[in-house]
Amino acid sequence: MDRRSIVPSLGRTETDRLTLGGVDVAYLAQKYGTPLYIMDEQVIRDTCAVFRNTLKKHYPGEFLVSFASKAFCCTRLYEILHEEGMGADVVSGGELFTALRADFPADKIDFHGNNKSEAEILMALEAGVRCLVVDNREELFTVARMAAEREEEVRIAIRVKPGLEAHTHEFIQTGQNDSKFGFGLESGEAMEALRAAVKLPFLRPVGIHCHIGSQIFEARAFVAAVEVMMGFLAQVRDALEITPEILNLGGGFGIKYTEEDTPRPLEEAVRLTAETVRRTAERLHLPLPFLQMEPGRVLVGPAGITVYTVGAVKEIPGARTYVMVDGGLSDNPRPALYGAKYTVVPVLNTGAPSEMTATVAGRFCESSDVVARDVRLPRLKRGDLLASLATGAYNYTMSSNYNRQPRPPIVMVRGGQDYLAVRRETYEDLSRHDLRGGKEQ
Repeated sequence: MDRRSIVPSLGRTETDRLTLGGVDVAYLAQKYGTPLYIMDEQVIRDTCAVFRNTLKKHYPGEFLVSFASKAFCCTRLYEILHEEGMGADVVSGGELFTALRADFPADKIDFHGNNKSEAEILMALEAGVRCLVVDNREELFTVARMAAEREEEVRIAIRVKPGLEAHTHEFIQTGQNDSKFGFGLESGEAMEALRAAVKLPFLRPVGIHCHIGSQIFEARAFVAAVEVMMGFLAQVRDALEITPEILNLGGGFGIKYTEEDTPRPLEEAVRLTAETVRRTAERLHLPLPFLQMEPGRVLVGPAGITVYTVGAVKEIPGARTYVMVDGGLSDNPRPALYGAKYTVVPVLNTGAPSEMTATVAGRFCESSDVVARDVRLPRLKRGDLLASLATGAYNYTMSSNYNRQPRPPIVMVRGGQDYLAVRRETYEDLSRHDLRGGKEQ
């Protein structure tokens, strides 16, 4: 297997040590300790360029590519995204705060979420975000009330459930009718939401939004979403005599985690989506919408690896061999949550033959704490290093302090150099908000 099909900037030294972005991974593990997240900044920038260049070539209208912050959120990342001309979608006050702290322009931020608090809505309004993506009827009227109280026009988009079920894990499907997200199209909810919105003072309905799921391999799923959503725009035009200018198609582009995964090339999926929007607009006599996409995983997942140190190798006769590492559930809960699979490789002696089938298990007090099941590995011993590939998305953002474990640091590499983007938490960090005797000290 070519590991670069999973993480494109992987390599090896002349002494057979794993590298990421030209930097010796074992050196980084020694310098910063393990567990350790490592991200290649250049891979992120290169993927931004794929979206930007493909849309420039194949979409004659205006567009914005907005990073889905839930995939990976830290101050340094927003600085990179801003330099690459990207937008951002946020789903919480914390994500918005982080973006603003990085001086990311508020007028390129869309605020999503299915249950925004009034404090978060106010924070977004005061910051001057580009658009509030409204998820439900109650939120629609809450935003309208708050806009009226401020006597300030608010740009909104309506999140639509297009009634499509993408072929992905049921936990990360979001476009089907039975979903907590958005207004149903088939039920008429979406049309009624827009009908109400155009009558409410201080609300300006500028767009419609959908997101059909995550880790989607087939480009035809995005094509189907375009056809449904453009058809809805035509219905809105005919029924309400308005045409929202923004078509936000969300994200969901899949990546390769293991040899079995077969995502379509990203450039192809983006091209097909853009061309379908253009053709459908012509067929339905619609103006070309301002096209927006919100990729998350595909921008950061292949840029990252997580490095662990082996503690023990436990062979259970007649059962399996466990390789115990110093991380696991707290830095990557996805295998426990929905059986996510990862490729795990040695950091030293990368070309050594695989001599055993083992389950790489974490250090936490849960039987579900597994990094990778039944993977082929060389013979390992205490102190060896392992790297889990394509961990740049939904690992750090879903990490926790389970078993009172400090979160790992994030090290960025670029041009053969390394720098710290997020420091390792300390035990003092863990107890910073604890009170003794239930009283403020």
